[in-house]
Amino acid sequence: MTDRRYMALALSMGRRGQGVCWPNPAVGCVIVKDGRVVGRGWTQPGGRPHAEPVALAQAGKAAQGATVYVTLEPCAHHGQTPPCAEALIAAKVARVVVAVQDSDARVSGRGLAMLRDAGIEVTTGVLADEAARDLQGFFLKTDLGRPFLTLKLATTLDGRIATATGESRWITGPGSRRAVHGMRLRHDAVIVGGGTARADDPSLTVREFGDVAQPVRVVVSRRLDLPLMSVLAQTAQDIPLWLVHGADADVSLQKTWRDLGAELLPCPLDGVHLSAKGVLEALGKKGLTRVFCEGGGALAASLLAADMVDELITFSAGVVIGAEGHPAIGAMGLARLGEAPRFDLVSHQRMGQDIMSVWHRIEAQRHPR
Repeated sequence: MTDRRYMALALSMGRRGQGVCWPNPAVGCVIVKDGRVVGRGWTQPGGRPHAEPVALAQAGKAAQGATVYVTLEPCAHHGQTPPCAEALIAAKVARVVVAVQDSDARVSGRGLAMLRDAGIEVTTGVLADEAARDLQGFFLKTDLGRPFLTLKLATTLDGRIATATGESRWITGPGSRRAVHGMRLRHDAVIVGGGTARADDPSLTVREFGDVAQPVRVVVSRRLDLPLMSVLAQTAQDIPLWLVHGADADVSLQKTWRDLGAELLPCPLDGVHLSAKGVLEALGKKGLTRVFCEGGGALAASLLAADMVDELITFSAGVVIGAEGHPAIGAMGLARLGEAPRFDLVSHQRMGQDIMSVWHRIEAQRHPR
């Protein structure tokens, strides 16, 4: 039970790095000596330093003979910094407890072997499921080349996101909107479709949380036909803006957006639309591990149809608009109910006058990628 308690603390430490440490995993580390926590650390912004050296620096000499709890196998390769496994050996810790093994070929099993070869007791698998969930974006990027994707939908009771005239502010209440900003903060990037960018002129920034690192703003627009006087265009020099587009996008528009400060990512087509799988793989190549999608309906439908949605978060308000309103999810071309993506309900809670529900993909029904 003690191991689980300290690993739970390490997991909470690791979550502090979510959204700011990509392309590295958000790892947490806790060092315990004689029943007292003497060092804590998590992966720092930009991915360096790693969690273990941060915790070791805090612990100092107290690390000798201590037990170290770390959410991911300590790295064993020389990169921008020396291996964390070597740092733990040099600190003369007595025991290392690891939640999950790294899937990166440069590390997988090697960090654990280095520790054992040095005479350090190693225990693995403590709160492994929780750690695997927290680190799923890193594992997906390593194994499949694409980030973890959360799709957020804020709708009326009848699944609409705007009236027939396009009015949508505000369907949900202030509590729900603040919760969404907190979710943006824990993701590397916020992504929307071109239709949402044109209709809403969003900033896609984190607000109400003080001076924090902003996620990358990503807009998916095949032809780059986006407003050049928009908030996104005006802030592209200050906050990262990536535009995912098709090869047939107008060359002059590509140059204009680059001059404004945006980074352009070409993506293959799947029929007449950009490939959802290709979009996420392009973001994975850039190092993103966690992406937060806020619509619109066409983008949400394409991601769901391609089985790219790992987590679905819905905010349902006590409002009814009717069939003439804009649906939260566009056409998916499903002929049979058995083809529909299904999700497991993980949690739900009241958020002011709204209901927030969290759903996870049913793993057994995953489609081949």
